[in-house]
Amino acid sequence: MTSVPAARNTLRIIRYLAGHSGPVRATTISRDLGLPRSSIYHLLRVLQDERFVVHSPEHQGYALAPLLGEIGSSVLASNALATLAAPVLERLVAETKLPVVAHLGVLQHADVVYASKVAAPRAPAVVTSIGVRLPAHLTATGRAMLAALHRAQFEAIYRESALSLRTENGPASVRELDLLLDTCRERGWATEDGDIDPAYASVAATVLDHNDYPAAAIGLTFRRTLVDDAQWVRFGRAVTAASNTLSRRIRGPS
Repeated sequence: MTSVPAARNTLRIIRYLAGHSGPVRATTISRDLGLPRSSIYHLLRVLQDERFVVHSPEHQGYALAPLLGEIGSSVLASNALATLAAPVLERLVAETKLPVVAHLGVLQHADVVYASKVAAPRAPAVVTSIGVRLPAHLTATGRAMLAALHRAQFEAIYRESALSLRTENGPASVRELDLLLDTCRERGWATEDGDIDPAYASVAATVLDHNDYPAAAIGLTFRRTLVDDAQWVRFGRAVTAASNTLSRRIRGPS
């Protein structure tokens, strides 16, 4: 076996942090991995510089950055995740009995990339085709995933206060986005109403992996005139149930 201690220890740190949903202190990493603190601090600094790890001053600890999730999501989106999601999306569309589009999105830094899509008959011709990239802060799927990120991971993505808009709707600042994400967490699913296209709205819920990281989100897009307040709630519960199903599938047997 080739011996490259720095490379091996770096991978050990990444694997260790992948097993923790929140920030971990360097001293704890050093103790659990049996490595000198000086080496741990040095390797963590390199991982920070390369955007693989983020530091949380409030917790005085380190967590994996969104970059690693993006790499994993890209791989999953191209094969296993999209395959697992297809029957879940088909069932979701069938159960709504309405002209909706169900889609699976994965988070890549500040964007959502759509990996799978199922449309009901007479559904709107929405832009969420496979491979399309949209700003995460303007989409329901993006907001669902952003709401599930640890704060340090969120701040690694949104360092600027001002946010771009596509219509007159949507959060124009990180502060406004924070308020939307708080509502999403309280309600259990995210919404978007005319932020991408004035004619359409969406709901979405996040798909969590075994570390409670947002591996993807399942969304429904529909014509704004199609639904009343009660239907919004029904759609929200439907995407939550679908996302929970896919979460269980990607986590495997407990």
